[in-house]
Amino acid sequence: MESQLIINFLEELAPPSLQESYDNSGWIVKLGKTCNKALISLDCTPEVIEEARQLGCDLVIAHHPILFKGMKRLTEEHYTEIAIIQAIRSNISLYAIHTNLDNVLHNGINQALAQRIGLENLRILRPMKGHLCKLVIYSPKKETEQVERAMFEAGAGQIGNYSECSFLTNGTGSFTPNSLANPHSGNANQRSIVNENKIEVLVESWKLNQVLQAAKNAHPYEEVAYDVIQLENFHQEVGSGLIGSFPSPVPVQDFLARLKEVLSAQHLKFTAPTKSSIQHLALCGGAGSFLLNDAIRAGADAFLTADLKYHEYFDALGKLMCIDAGHYETEHHVAEHLSSLLKEKFPNFATLISQVNTNPVNYY
Repeated sequence: MESQLIINFLEELAPPSLQESYDNSGWIVKLGKTCNKALISLDCTPEVIEEARQLGCDLVIAHHPILFKGMKRLTEEHYTEIAIIQAIRSNISLYAIHTNLDNVLHNGINQALAQRIGLENLRILRPMKGHLCKLVIYSPKKETEQVERAMFEAGAGQIGNYSECSFLTNGTGSFTPNSLANPHSGNANQRSIVNENKIEVLVESWKLNQVLQAAKNAHPYEEVAYDVIQLENFHQEVGSGLIGSFPSPVPVQDFLARLKEVLSAQHLKFTAPTKSSIQHLALCGGAGSFLLNDAIRAGADAFLTADLKYHEYFDALGKLMCIDAGHYETEHHVAEHLSSLLKEKFPNFATLISQVNTNPVNYY
């Protein structure tokens, strides 16, 4: 199977443009154009590469990139260098889908975690801005519907639970073709006046090129007039962390027991609860201490994340219950999640879940 087909699907779920500036999602090692079997894991360690080799996998899809910054030498002195060398020797390609998967609501890693815990009514805790555009296209009135339809099918006009959203304004357009033009209507060197519609649609930035191309293909004019306006609106389905609610309040002890079971966590670190039960829970898989104040402002009863520092616990006291369940524990479900999505999309492509426990933290 063409490996790029698999990656195209993953990048539709979690566009690379949504990754954080420090991240390195995407192809890490790309060898060949096809793959027969993929191994999916949280981390890409030498043990995972060896597991892939033994299982006959020629692609490893990991949540965490094995490389975050430039590598100046390959000396097999560091686990990252060992893993890269092993992958190349074994003809195994490596792909990472990290903070871009963190930053999407639908089918993102935080949604998967929230659903495992039993949360409903999910929404982004800290929405992003700068990822929405307004595309304005001018079309003859007669062909407006076909231009709109083409843009909708390419992904324009999505606003939350609503699709095919647009706004039309009727007006008059004018143009004068020169002698080299091939106009849809009118004559060379004569000014034409046409009844036109101004079509306005919302487009996610990563879909802009495909929507614009679809509009041009459907448009009758040789030269299409359009505007692209970058918006400062917050994208309510893109951003950091999630907040949701349980169908009914869960007593604190039952809540903690549920977390330990769902996360397969040996230990939980937490601040004193501010309520006897939890109904509204904010969460961020992995290191999410930067969202603590967002969780407080959102009215969460508790905030689940990992990698909290000692003094950060003090910021939660008296405001909400803050739980550090561990980085590995809050994200290791990503392998099962991605495998399920890939199997649904490509039922004849073999995807395996890594059995290597890559958690570097041990408990006594």
